[in-house]
Amino acid sequence: MSAQSNAAPVIIKRKKVVTSGDHHGGAWKVAYADFVTAMMAFFLLMWLLNATTEQQRKGVSDYFSPTIPVHRVSGGGSGAFGGESAFSELELPQNGIGATNRRSTEARQARGETGLAAEGTRADPTQSEPDEQTEKLLQIQDALMGRGGESEVPDDIRKHVVSRVTDEGLILEFFDARGQQLFDPGGDSPTELLNRIVTFLIPVLGQIGNGIAIDGHTRARAVVMLENPVWDLSSSRASRMRVALEDAGLKSARFRRVTGHADRSLATDNPMSLRNNRIEIVILRDNT
Repeated sequence: MSAQSNAAPVIIKRKKVVTSGDHHGGAWKVAYADFVTAMMAFFLLMWLLNATTEQQRKGVSDYFSPTIPVHRVSGGGSGAFGGESAFSELELPQNGIGATNRRSTEARQARGETGLAAEGTRADPTQSEPDEQTEKLLQIQDALMGRGGESEVPDDIRKHVVSRVTDEGLILEFFDARGQQLFDPGGDSPTELLNRIVTFLIPVLGQIGNGIAIDGHTRARAVVMLENPVWDLSSSRASRMRVALEDAGLKSARFRRVTGHADRSLATDNPMSLRNNRIEIVILRDNT
C-alpha cells in the first residue's frame, strides 16, 4: 500500500497542432505580370501612333494581319517600318517570287510567265515596260523615299510626305499632323515646317525640267458655318506654295496650274481630320 502511494503520477500531454490556412500559391504574380505586359503594349501602341506615318501604320497593320502574313502592298520593307514588301512594284527582286510585269527579272521565271497572253496569243515583252519619263519619275521617287538607300527627305519631314507615280506624273503630297501643320490654323501663312519643305524641294524639282502643278486641299468645316472658307483657303494656300517655290529659285515658267480643291477630295474617311489639309506638288509628264 505504501509502495503504490509513492509511485510517480503519469502525466499525458496532448499537443494540438494548429495548421495555417490553405496556401494560395503565386497566382497574383501571374495576374500582375499580365497587367504590366498589357500596360507596356498600350504605351508601345501610343508611341507607334505618334511616331509613324499613315503608310507605316498600314504596314504594321498588314504585318499583324491574322489571315495575310505578308501583304502584297505593304507590311515588309528594307528598313524599319518601310511600308513596302517584296511584292511591291517599286522593288527589284532578282530571283524567287515577287517579280512583276513592270519590274520583271531577266528570265521572267519568278511569276511563271510563259510568254503567252491570257487569250493564248504571243505576248509583247516590251508592252509593260515603263517609258523613259516613268523611269525618271520612279528614280526621283526612290531617291526621295530612300527605297534604294538613304532617303533625301529629313526624318522630321518624312512623316508628312506621301509619294506616288500616276498617269499625270509624280505626286508629292505634304499633309498636316497634330501639332505640326504646314500653314497657320485657319490661314495661309506658311509655318517653319513648310519653309523647310520648300528648301529641300528645290533641288528635287531641279532634277527634271517638267512642268509643275500645285493642288491645295483642306479639311471640311462644320456645315453650320455662315460662310464656308474651304474654297478660298485651299486656293490661297496653293498660291502661297507657288510663291514660296518661286522665291526659293524655281522658275515661274514651269508652273502649269495652281488649283484649290477645297474639301472635295478627302484623304481620310473623317472629313474634318487634319490629314485632309495637304498640298500636292505634281511633277507633270511632258505630254500633260
